[in-house]
Amino acid sequence: MTLFTDRLQHTFFDQFREQGDMHFSPVMPSRLDDPVIVSSNQQLAEQLGIDPAELNQPEMLELMSGNFPVTNIKPIALVYSGHQFGVWAGQLGDGRAMTLGELPVGNDATLWDIQLKGAGPTPYSRFADGRAVLRSSIREYLCSEAMHGLGVATTRALCLIDSKTQVYREEVEPGATVCRVAQSHIRFGSFEHFHYRNQPEAVKALADYVIERHFPESVNDENRYLKMFENTVLKTAKMIAQWQSVGFAHGVMNTDNMSILGDTLDYGPFGFLDNYNPDFICNHSDTNGRYSFKNQPSVGLWNLNALATSLTTLLSNKELIGALKQYEPELLSQFRHIMAGKIGLEEYQPEDESLINQLLELMQTNNVDYTIFFRSLCEFSNNNQTVRDQFLDREGFDSWAEKYLQRLAQQHSTDAQRHGKMLASNPKYILRNYMAQAAIELAYQGDYSEVQLLLEVLQSPFDEHPQAEKYAGLPPDWAEAISVSCSS
Repeated sequence: MTLFTDRLQHTFFDQFREQGDMHFSPVMPSRLDDPVIVSSNQQLAEQLGIDPAELNQPEMLELMSGNFPVTNIKPIALVYSGHQFGVWAGQLGDGRAMTLGELPVGNDATLWDIQLKGAGPTPYSRFADGRAVLRSSIREYLCSEAMHGLGVATTRALCLIDSKTQVYREEVEPGATVCRVAQSHIRFGSFEHFHYRNQPEAVKALADYVIERHFPESVNDENRYLKMFENTVLKTAKMIAQWQSVGFAHGVMNTDNMSILGDTLDYGPFGFLDNYNPDFICNHSDTNGRYSFKNQPSVGLWNLNALATSLTTLLSNKELIGALKQYEPELLSQFRHIMAGKIGLEEYQPEDESLINQLLELMQTNNVDYTIFFRSLCEFSNNNQTVRDQFLDREGFDSWAEKYLQRLAQQHSTDAQRHGKMLASNPKYILRNYMAQAAIELAYQGDYSEVQLLLEVLQSPFDEHPQAEKYAGLPPDWAEAISVSCSS
């Protein structure tokens, strides 16, 4: 077998097996039929210390398609519960994901979870087949890398496998697997599961594991649980500020889809804004708009409150409330800093709040494309205001632009210097739904070239990509008809 498998460790498995495996269940994957590599992420492989050539070896294809009976790998599926659309859903768990092990990376041997998604049923599949379809797998594979390219905290994907296995959803679709890589797959719902089962010792054991693995400097600190929770609060606030700044809507912010480390987790019915619309709902299943774009910051706090409830056997109410009060100031601070950079300000000032809000209101009322506008704004100067052509209300934009120019005049940088910094803050490319759909339709025909093209573009979305210029403009009219739901 490959060097990749030789390096896999089983720290989590060994630590919790002594407690009767209550945190996970041993599983065995079901092999895909006639598997083929759609794409392998060479950039991520190198960062993980994996020889990119290894990804294309027959042994790796077998492993990633769920066929490894002769290896020492013994996969597990994690158990968790959660609140879904604000309602307690009880036990959930890895219904179509299996953790293969933990890969030590770098001089400090930092552990990264290696997980196979779509490899068949687990005890938590709840009568489902445990499979993933090619359509949703392409979306997750590309979006996790797109988010990383944008600088957003996220899980990532190492490779994507297609097959001849038939999977039944609304219609018959090809089965696929994604190898997902994350610092951790522990979720808010992991703690909720044991709290609501009245198993405080299991809550403590899980918290101890998170601290030992991710915050070893705090292992002997009497405030270690508080520091862990505060880190979750602050990292979640930063993550959601990042979402809002790039126009990303997650679509299904259930507590079982929230990472204890504040990484974007579980890409299902996501969507990026086209026109700036705070009321944007990317999930067709979200009939009440609970997870609309504008609601994401408040839902983040709601979910953190749910996590806090599950930690009441470790922390006092005063400690939990004190940590939760850090959420809103951190989110606002992060968002303001990012948005100031997007409009070319060297440092956010309190009076910039009005300038940014007025711009967003103008963009909303004029149906201005979020990503294209901010990329165009990089060229703005006293002598170049062509970006105004994106607004029907030219007078409204001119009024804002006058205030903007006055604010820019307070800085010491030149237009050229500001231009360069803004290009590094405003992506030219995001993963719009129609782009993913184009790659999906070609992949159904056995042509994976568009998946690879988009992967390369989205990994460096601030750069110019002449071969993908078609994806830098406004989406086609037919893009509005694309609908994604929880099954996507």
